[in-house]
Amino acid sequence: MDKTRITVGWQEWVSFPDLNLPWLQAKIDSGKKTSILHTFVTEPFEKAGQAMVRFGVHPHQNDRDTATLCEAPVTEKREGHNADGEPETHYLIKTTLQMGNDQWPIKLLLINRDEMKFRLSLGHTAIDGRLLVDPSESFLLGKPPEQEQVKEKP
Repeated sequence: MDKTRITVGWQEWVSFPDLNLPWLQAKIDSGKKTSILHTFVTEPFEKAGQAMVRFGVHPHQNDRDTATLCEAPVTEKREGHNADGEPETHYLIKTTLQMGNDQWPIKLLLINRDEMKFRLSLGHTAIDGRLLVDPSESFLLGKPPEQEQVKEKP
């Protein structure tokens, strides 16, 4: 393969410009196939005949006060279970991921599991062929721009 790969740590800062979702910490999880964005609410609706989903994200770890509301076309619906084992529908969307200076399209599964430490787990379908993961390192791509940095709560 002659593509240049980006070396990243096991956690990195990422954003989703198409969703106006600010920088958040992502866990790079090459053992997981699908990337998962943890949401605190999902609401399906229709817009001009297109299946859509509106969803809320607490983008900052340890902060459930700050919220970003997003919406995107639904690519696929999957049946799953919530944290209590109850059946629920999970929505898959396609959007643009920004990591460092690079951007590329990925698919995200929206799951209402806001109690998870990382708001985003990047699976191998999003990173395959693009990234080399050094599990002994973190934030090799640096921090987000100063004006967009997250002030974490203790």
